[in-house]
Amino acid sequence: MKSIKKVSVLMMLLVFVTSIAQQHLDPEYIKVTNERATKIVAKLALGNAEKEKAVTDIIAQQFRDLSEIQDGRDAEIKKIKEDTSLSKEKQNEKIDKLKAKADQSIEKLHKAYLKKLGKQLSEDKITEVKDGMTYGVLPITYAGYQDMLPALTKEQKEYIYNALVEAREHAMDGGSSKEKHGWFGKYKGRINNYLSKQGYDLNKESADWHKRVEEREKAKAKN
Repeated sequence: MKSIKKVSVLMMLLVFVTSIAQQHLDPEYIKVTNERATKIVAKLALGNAEKEKAVTDIIAQQFRDLSEIQDGRDAEIKKIKEDTSLSKEKQNEKIDKLKAKADQSIEKLHKAYLKKLGKQLSEDKITEVKDGMTYGVLPITYAGYQDMLPALTKEQKEYIYNALVEAREHAMDGGSSKEKHGWFGKYKGRINNYLSKQGYDLNKESADWHKRVEEREKAKAKN
């Protein structure tokens, strides 16, 4: 009987804490995250209003949860940088610990988020959500590499695709457009290094590709 009472008290406390936290959220930010999630879900064409609502709520909450971790981390980092009693070395040490702790929290959140989506969506639809959260950079970039380098082997294509998939997993958790694109930029650097070792002159290939694209655009304009 006592254990039941303890559980009910804990549940009431959880509901209370959650409601207090939600009250402190900026209504405008809630609106923005809901709109961002709605746009992503609209492209999924689920054809089920109840499922659309559930998935929209999951995605919007993910945006808010990520922001809470990242904003808290950034606020603490700001305090450390402003603490003149700390040496530069000590500041960097504290900042590194903060970042590591935040990264661990984000990693747990990432896994929990995908698990929630998995209860509502197929793997293909989850992939669409991931692309929606990262501005469709993966399919655009992958198509770009194939267009620029039509002689790519199956193994090379797989390397490029897998690297971009890894980049997207990180980019999903980015707190800004700049951070999201930054992850893809980092992995594109790895891809380019790989392709250079495979014998591609990427400067020449890129220049030739841009010429081909321009010619295609001119041909379209004429038709």
